[in-house]
Amino acid sequence: MQNLTTLELCRDVSDRLRAEASAAGLHYTELAENILRANLRSHGTKLYQASTSAALVQGVLQGSISSAVLLGFGDFGVGTFEHLDGEMVILDGEIFQVCADHEIKQRSDEFKVPFAQVCWFDSPQTCSLLEITDLASLEKTCDLCRSSDNLFYAFRINAHFDSIHTRTVKITEDGTSLESAGEGEVKFAWNDVPGTLVGFWSPSFTSSFSVPGYHFHFISDDRSKAGHVLDCSFKTAASRVQALTDYEVALPSSGVFLKTNLGFDTRSVLRKVE
Repeated sequence: MQNLTTLELCRDVSDRLRAEASAAGLHYTELAENILRANLRSHGTKLYQASTSAALVQGVLQGSISSAVLLGFGDFGVGTFEHLDGEMVILDGEIFQVCADHEIKQRSDEFKVPFAQVCWFDSPQTCSLLEITDLASLEKTCDLCRSSDNLFYAFRINAHFDSIHTRTVKITEDGTSLESAGEGEVKFAWNDVPGTLVGFWSPSFTSSFSVPGYHFHFISDDRSKAGHVLDCSFKTAASRVQALTDYEVALPSSGVFLKTNLGFDTRSVLRKVE
């Protein structure tokens, strides 16, 4: 094994690495190599998630990780902002905030994120999509691009949309359930718009953590239109799909999350608000 003699770490990371290596009975370079091997191996197959869908449903709307940390785990994803202050689209490593007044902000500052899913979209396969008339037909066609109901999948769909309907939620107070917040959602509809769908498919057994089934967000090529997808149609699309076999969830370590009852079935609420 080669020692990582050229690896330079900041003081706090180095101290933590040495402490954890000592506790595990390893030399710190062995632990560092194990961590690097594990992360490099899963780089293109990992779905990283901040918090859980159950927490979001119950109104745990405080940010738990920073946007900088989130982007360290992927360049492609969806999510929301603190207090449900709009929909989040992450595309090509850039974060966009879709506000209730439909202002689209590109966020390059650092802020806290209450819920998001990201991956590195770096090893996709092509998937043909023809004559999509509505969201239901899109989902049925995407089903043909998946080889299993037990893995996660990331979908990137570039098309000239005949129609696209989206929504965004309004900023609300902590403790407001997702169902209640959804009653104040703002909807948008456009025709003849080129843009991109950013989405994930999650297995049904992950309903307490993820959003089971398909979850798509949209952003137009000119970055003037976006939101959570309610419906869409297009003739043809350049579609790519990537299977994700590693799933990491970063749970909040403080705040109301620690005391919130998350032991319930979220599927009916998520079906309603999605």
